[in-house]
Amino acid sequence: MKYIDLFNHLKKIENYMDSEIEINDNLVIRNFTFESNYRFILPGGLGNNDDYEFIPSVPQDYEPDVIQQMLNKKDSEIMENIKFRYHVIMPKREMKAKGIIFMFHGFNEKCWHKYFPWAVHVAEKTGKSIVMFPIAFHMNRAPAIWSSTREMYRVSEQRKERHPDVICSSLSNVAISTRLHNKPQRFIWSGLQTYYDVIDFVEHFKEGLHPFIDRDASIDFFSYSIGTFLGEILMMSNKDGHFDNSKYATFCGGAVFNRLSPVSKFILDSEANVSLYSFVVEHLESHMKRDEVLRHYMHTHPEGNNFRSMLNYRSLTKDRENRFKEMCNQFYAITLAKDEVVPTYEVINTLQGSSRDIPIRIEELDYPYKYIHEDPFPALAKIADEVDEQFRFTFDKISDFLSS
Repeated sequence: MKYIDLFNHLKKIENYMDSEIEINDNLVIRNFTFESNYRFILPGGLGNNDDYEFIPSVPQDYEPDVIQQMLNKKDSEIMENIKFRYHVIMPKREMKAKGIIFMFHGFNEKCWHKYFPWAVHVAEKTGKSIVMFPIAFHMNRAPAIWSSTREMYRVSEQRKERHPDVICSSLSNVAISTRLHNKPQRFIWSGLQTYYDVIDFVEHFKEGLHPFIDRDASIDFFSYSIGTFLGEILMMSNKDGHFDNSKYATFCGGAVFNRLSPVSKFILDSEANVSLYSFVVEHLESHMKRDEVLRHYMHTHPEGNNFRSMLNYRSLTKDRENRFKEMCNQFYAITLAKDEVVPTYEVINTLQGSSRDIPIRIEELDYPYKYIHEDPFPALAKIADEVDEQFRFTFDKISDFLSS
């Protein structure tokens, strides 16, 4: 089946309600429920009373009522983010997966449509099960209203009115842009929540408690874009040696945060990017001095220190590069020549180090059709053959690595 046909087929059949959905003669989607134990670290939670908000130069222009009511709720009370369903693509006849590959998606993603063909291809080529695990407040871990065209139009119009110089504001990114503009620390707390959720998932199945994953199943990773940020922190921290033997393949990701260019109508608008950069890069140390909870998680815990090292290229550089040297044989990265969000040279700067002495394999590809970071494989009939060829070429490489 060609990529475009596979894309349309999977988009049509995917849902969170059915316990099992047949993909083809060999593969199924199985759906499960996950409940996070870490709502308390989110803004508004018992362990996090941080009330920091970004203060604009003209306060009276800041965040109208509709935005406050719809988007600026206490994160710890957004139940969609606490209890949610997740997909596992696995061989139909396999009752207990002997190997799993976590798949982590990009920033500001609301559905898995573009990832399903990727997951199916890797599952078929490797024989492993693909755990499609959503990042906090993304996919179905976000209220449906944040994806409502009608409601987000109201927010977008008011946001543009109050921030007339905003660049790349769109219906697609207005929810996440507004929330991160208002409380940029959400990037840290939702990232940590997802990190702890993944660790809980691993420890749960290692105790023999998952109905379809063997307690001794191998663990590998595939990530795209900002999902690589999460995966890198998991691998760098390597809680209890869970990922000693894990392989990690990344596509269009791998650079530290302050070397990304996320201003895009599909990702973040310019106002949110300024607020986020100010908090997590320029002034993180001062926020840590003021906020005891933030300081505890970002300075005392290994995952917090690794998180910090991935925010700023010049922060904890030696520690970050030493860790990547230790893991160099476990990593493989594919970048795209025309990627303007995560440029190849920034992935090289991060993964191979400032002295280029870390032998992580990085391969740059360039497709013969028009593509962007957010849509490397356009599902368009007029270029279907070219896209299919490049898709298979790319994911054969990824699958071969994850099978080795």
